[in-house]
Amino acid sequence: MNKRYLFFVLLSLSVTVFLFARGTIEKESEPVPVVQVSGVVRMVGSSLFPEIVISGEYEWYVAAEERDKLSNLQHMTVTVEGEETIRELTFANGQSAGIRRELHNIRIITED
Repeated sequence: MNKRYLFFVLLSLSVTVFLFARGTIEKESEPVPVVQVSGVVRMVGSSLFPEIVISGEYEWYVAAEERDKLSNLQHMTVTVEGEETIRELTFANGQSAGIRRELHNIRIITED
């Protein structure tokens, strides 16, 4: 009985060491798509949670760290280039609440 117990302990220990030594396989990250967006700069939300949006073909939300670049261009038509992230929003019950498109690393191309 003790030999079997010792055998299973050693076997499980060696399998565990093998799995940890193998490590994880890193996946190559997909490149972030760069898009060019044109539209009117608007502020939406409340005074506690203001958001800057470029309204064009879609509603493009501007990332929090990029708001300073566009805050003084409200009600103007701009063309910007930036990295796009898309998030699917869901309600608490699991139903889809739509898609949120967000821009990061914005570069202003034109402003009218």
